[in-house]
Amino acid sequence: MNPIFDAHCRRCPRLAAFLDAVHAEEPDYHCRPVPPFGDPLARIVLVGLAPGMHGANRTGRPFTGDHAGILLYRTLHKFGLASGPESITADDGLKLQGARITNSVKCLPPANKPLPVEVKECNAYLRAELQQSRSARVILALGAIAHTAVLRAFDLAPAAFRFAHAAEHDLAAGRVLLDSYHCSRYNTQTRRLTTDMFEAVIRRARDLALAP
Repeated sequence: MNPIFDAHCRRCPRLAAFLDAVHAEEPDYHCRPVPPFGDPLARIVLVGLAPGMHGANRTGRPFTGDHAGILLYRTLHKFGLASGPESITADDGLKLQGARITNSVKCLPPANKPLPVEVKECNAYLRAELQQSRSARVILALGAIAHTAVLRAFDLAPAAFRFAHAAEHDLAAGRVLLDSYHCSRYNTQTRRLTTDMFEAVIRRARDLALAP
């Protein structure tokens, strides 16, 4: 059985070198691969892009400590999927309930832009995680890169599953891939993604996950 995470992974030379450089400047930052966070028996698995420089790369928890996590955790809490509305640090006591958050790429990429080869290399961990997540009913992709990474993890051709906000795709075996625009600062400030839009997607994910 393949591991779903390796805290010491150095598979991608560019990412490993970048983490070393950031760690030299910010010795108190996590600056390592960021593990999945949440319920091991989750019925909803949210897949993001990669850790943010001053968010997950600093705190060691996905979407924690940066702007993208504000809307995400507040919305998860609103729909009963998190014990609180804020994720501040990795040891703040927050719990996810029926949900887990992971990333397509586990290490911080320069300029928040992983190379295609890095997304492909890290896909082995996402593939193993989704294969071992027997209880997962909904895979919620936050952004087009996460959407494509999920399809790769299931050996599905991207051309047959077009990314679009709120689109739903049958993954077979009772699983659904649900798409959302990423809850990044850029998307929320430009109102490409509004609070209402994101809440509707999380509500739909919850309802699909609980459907008989």
